[in-house]
Amino acid sequence: CVTDQASCGCCLMQQQIHRMKMFFNMSLNELEKELTKSKTVLNNIRSRSAFSVALTNEKNLNCFGPFRDDKLIAYKHVFINLGDGYSVDTGIFTVPRSGVYSLALTIYSDAGSPGNSLAACASLQVNGKVVSGPRERNMQDQEDSATIVVALHLKAGDKVAVNLPIGCFLCDDKSHYNTFTGFLLYATD
Repeated sequence: CVTDQASCGCCLMQQQIHRMKMFFNMSLNELEKELTKSKTVLNNIRSRSAFSVALTNEKNLNCFGPFRDDKLIAYKHVFINLGDGYSVDTGIFTVPRSGVYSLALTIYSDAGSPGNSLAACASLQVNGKVVSGPRERNMQDQEDSATIVVALHLKAGDKVAVNLPIGCFLCDDKSHYNTFTGFLLYATD
C-alpha cells in the first residue's frame, strides 16, 4: 500500500474484509455452541418424567378390595404428573423415554379387627410381570403397611402399574397412606 497509492484503498479494504470475516466466523462458532447448549437443555426438559399419586383424597377412610380377581389399582389423587405418563383412568404409567427410573410403592390397610385374615398387599408390575410385591399381615395390630423402592432400566412404551392380588385390600383417605411414585433418574437413549 505504501508504494502504490492507487491500490492503497483497495488493500485497506481487503484487510478490513478479512477482519470482518474472522469476527463473523468467531461469532458464528459461539452462536453454534450456544445453540447446542440450548438444544441440550430443551431435550432434558422434554425428557423429564415424574409422577406421584395416592389412592384417594377422600375425607373418610375407604377401602379398595378385596376382589375375586386380581385388579389394577387406579390411583385417583395426583400430586404431580410431569410428562403426563401416568393415566388416572387406567392406573398405568407409560414410560415416555428409555432410562433408569426410581419407582416407589407404599401400601396400607386397616384390618378392622386383630383377627382379620386379609392383608395389605400389592404387586408392582412392568408389562404385566411382577417386579416386587410388598405384603404385610401382622396379627398383632389392626393396621398393616409396607413400602418398596426399586431402580429399574425401563424402555420407552413399557407399562408400569400396581396390581391388587386376590385376598388383598388397601384403605386410604386424605392422609394418603397408599402412594405410587416414579421418576426418571437419567435417560439412556
